[in-house]
Amino acid sequence: MKIKDGFMLRQFGDDYIVVAVGDESEDFNRLITINSVGEFIYNTLKVETSFDELVSAMLNKYEVSEDVAKRDAEAFVTNLKAAGLLDD
Repeated sequence: MKIKDGFMLRQFGDDYIVVAVGDESEDFNRLITINSVGEFIYNTLKVETSFDELVSAMLNKYEVSEDVAKRDAEAFVTNLKAAGLLDD
């Protein structure tokens, strides 16, 4: 899975905003606000990444249990899919 082309991540203070650009902006006219962990996941998903690779990257970056990393990754990926930002 990876982030679809046509989306950009911008930082505003402590938050990050995902916006559509180019052709994607015709169909996607929302802003998605994410925190720094979401920013890490989003940037990890800029290239093709499996779910297990994503969890492994989170475990390397953050001091969390594997269960917490899996739960947080699943929730974030589910939200990205629902918003139409992921290629499977």
